[in-house]
Amino acid sequence: MNAFGLIQISLILLCTTIISSHQCNHLPLQQRKVIENSLRLLDKMGKKFPQQCLREKMSFRFPKQVLQPRQKETVKLAIEEIFQFIFYIFSKNLTLAAWDGTALDQFQNGLYQQIEQLEACVIKKHTRYCQSKEVSRLKLKKYFQKIDCFLKDRHHNLCSWEISRAEMRRCLQLIDKVTRKL
Repeated sequence: MNAFGLIQISLILLCTTIISSHQCNHLPLQQRKVIENSLRLLDKMGKKFPQQCLREKMSFRFPKQVLQPRQKETVKLAIEEIFQFIFYIFSKNLTLAAWDGTALDQFQNGLYQQIEQLEACVIKKHTRYCQSKEVSRLKLKKYFQKIDCFLKDRHHNLCSWEISRAEMRRCLQLIDKVTRKL
């Protein structure tokens, strides 16, 4: 390859690095917008919480400590994982949910785009997680497994989906609160 070709490749790499780092600098602002939109879409998906589901309420206890580490990168990684778990939950057996399909698709697309953006910005080291990061990951996994089991135990019925939708709303509100502090 000649010197001119190497210069061109170097310029392209430099430009993409500058563009991606610029996008990452605005990540907290972008996250707030995505979360606001996701909350709006969650509301639009379904109607008011059904009265018959009130007696089935369950406390899943979100592990708030995973969003309180001192390093911003750790918080961003936790948020990325939360979005992945939410995407997973809302990509399952939704036939009994009786939600607005367009709002659901937009919600899923927004989550997917945010996951992609976070993956591009969060530096993922190929080394092992330190113990605190692994503990956070396990707590998140346990939390979302409770929700997944709850849905399965109730055969993905309307009330289980409505309760899960309300829980995801609380989860997104917690993320919003944290991203405003970043």
